Amino acid sequence: MAAILTINGGSSSLRFAIFRDLNLVLTGKIERIGLPNPMLRIGSDSVSLQISAHSECVPVLLKYFERALAGEELRAIGHRVVHGGPRYREHQRVTPAMLDELDGLSAFDPEHLPAEIALMRSFSEAYPGVPQFACFDTAFHRDLPRVAYLLPIPRKYEQQGVRRYGFHGLSCSWLMQELERIVGLRAAEGRVIIAHLGNGASITAVHHGRSVDTTMSFTPTAGLVMSRRSGDVDPSLAAYFARTENMSVERFNHMINTESGLLGISEISSDMRDLSAAEKSDSRAADAVASFCYNAKKHLAALAATLGGIDTVIFSAGIGENVPVVRARICEGLEFLGIQVDSVANHQNAAIISTNDSKVAVRVMRTDEETFVVRTVSALLKKAG
Repeated sequence: MAAILTINGGSSSLRFAIFRDLNLVLTGKIERIGLPNPMLRIGSDSVSLQISAHSECVPVLLKYFERALAGEELRAIGHRVVHGGPRYREHQRVTPAMLDELDGLSAFDPEHLPAEIALMRSFSEAYPGVPQFACFDTAFHRDLPRVAYLLPIPRKYEQQGVRRYGFHGLSCSWLMQELERIVGLRAAEGRVIIAHLGNGASITAVHHGRSVDTTMSFTPTAGLVMSRRSGDVDPSLAAYFARTENMSVERFNHMINTESGLLGISEISSDMRDLSAAEKSDSRAADAVASFCYNAKKHLAALAATLGGIDTVIFSAGIGENVPVVRARICEGLEFLGIQVDSVANHQNAAIISTNDSKVAVRVMRTDEETFVVRTVSALLKKAG
């Protein structure tokens, strides 16, 4: 099989990888796009860039891709696309008509969709004739029960696609596939809680392999306290700040997406590692860590109710995989749900951190959205013949 390129465009970042025969060849990341001092990182190398938009990343990356490909054919490009709206419920090939339709959905997710669309168009120009595929985060949640996706606002807006969608779907898909591979179909068909805790954070309830409910909603801003996103807040705050500070809708949206969460509470950092190190000496850092853990615990317990109990809890992503104290604090007090954590195993970041007599298996699993994308693209190519 020829090489496949994966592109994962975030609000201010771009992760990329090249796979050959489903094996990783090259991986890297461009950070701080649209912010001061953007940086390209490949392995241990770092390069300062002069760019201001995601589309400007493409010419910079082409020389690295050409070197990695060494004349080999690029078979396809797979993109993580955060929001598919009501129309795109499955991963599929990118077409000009799709891009035009996604343009019309940009208001659904202005933090991600415009940049992702620009990247797909730029790579189409750079590699004409190479098929591109969109892997939608929202696709995993396409079968949410109506009671879970319906928002309590005037009914007419549902017809405009305003509903709960859910995100981190590629991560959830990968983790459920891995759970079945490691433990078996019975575990994957059981009552599973996925805690994807990274810069963006969400918790999803899964039963029979399908999303039952999830903390993110119409956009990825809802739900848990995150690194810079507020998570759930009183909707009337927008009107309050408009009255008291003359705050515009755009300014309010910027505040809850980039200045809130851990950063907003702590006033120090959006990085849980920094806050964990500082919480004993800085009450603001302690407040941020406590808020994150309390909020995640509350949502986890609520989602357990939608499942009627839990068989497996999966902690994943940057915080979920690497910060034992956060996992411990989230699980503390959830013994009534059958969750008991082994403190030694948890401290060691073991694959299973629950005690032997815990009714719920608590697992730490590495997510891998890029490998999920390349496997999905490979399967779609084979299906197309």
